[in-house]
Amino acid sequence: KQWYQRRVAITAGDRKVHRKEPKSQNIYLRLLVKLYRFLARRTDAGQFNKVILKRLFMSRQNRPAISLARIVRQMKGKHQAGKTVVVVGTVTDDKRIFEVPKLKICALRFTEAARSRIIKNGGTIITFEQLAVESPLGQNTVLLQGRRLAREANRHFGAPGLPNTHAKPFVRCKSRNHEMARGRRKSRAYKA
Repeated sequence: KQWYQRRVAITAGDRKVHRKEPKSQNIYLRLLVKLYRFLARRTDAGQFNKVILKRLFMSRQNRPAISLARIVRQMKGKHQAGKTVVVVGTVTDDKRIFEVPKLKICALRFTEAARSRIIKNGGTIITFEQLAVESPLGQNTVLLQGRRLAREANRHFGAPGLPNTHAKPFVRCKSRNHEMARGRRKSRAYKA
C-alpha cells in the first residue's frame, strides 16, 4: 500500500473551479437554491432556470447592485412592456431619475428607498418563490444584472505608468513626485 507513490499530475486547464453551491449559509438563499436546482433539472426552459441557479451561487462581487435608473432605461422599449424584470442581486434607488414607470421586479433584495418608489408608482415587487409559480419557464421576463466592472478596485487593475494603460496607481496624491518619474518625463529615461 504505497499510497505516496500515487501522484496525480494536474495539467494546465484540468482544475475546474466553479461553485456547486453558495458559500453563504443563509437558509433563505439555500431554500431558493433547492427550488431552482429542481426547476433547472426538471424543466426544458432553455437556460433561464440554469442561469438563475448559477447566479445564486455567485459571490457578492459577481452579483453587483443595479440601480432603478438602469432598469428603467432597459425597459423603455415597446417589446419590453409588461415583462417582469429579474435581478439576482440588489435593486437600489437612483435620485437622478424623477419618474419611475410602473414596473414588476423580482430581486433578492431591495433598498428601502427603491422599494417605496416602485410601490408608490404602482409597480409590484415579487420574490423568487413567486416568480417560480408565475413563470417557471421564464416566460415574459427580462434578466438584468449590474455592472461588475463598476467597482473602484477595477480601476487599479493593470500596470500604471506603461504606455496606453489607464490603470490608476495606488498613491497618496497625484503630483510630480508620486509615480511620475521614469516613463513619464524625458529627463528620466523616456517619456511614454
